[in-house]
Amino acid sequence: YHINDSEHQALGGLRNIRHQLDTAPNTKIVVVAHALGVDFLMSNYKDAAKVDPLISALAARGVDFEVCEITLKNRKLKKDDFIMEANFTPSGVVRITQLQNQGYAYLKP
Repeated sequence: YHINDSEHQALGGLRNIRHQLDTAPNTKIVVVAHALGVDFLMSNYKDAAKVDPLISALAARGVDFEVCEITLKNRKLKKDDFIMEANFTPSGVVRITQLQNQGYAYLKP
């Protein structure tokens, strides 16, 4: 899953991931966030009360959440600004390409 937009996309994407895992529990999912899409993984996210429980539950089911480090630099953000489930990747776009080359499907909520 590739999230680069605002809160409605993040919440919808998280719900889609939950539905995917409910239907096909062995699916390996990596969420790659960049640009404005990193916001939902930040500690001070305005809808944290809605998304944080979903993120925690999905991480417990093996979902990886990866934040683009180029976005961090461009937006002057720090890794400490993010919730503990967030991992980091040097480039979100490069990571998406790598995953596709490994056979992952590209889905954008």
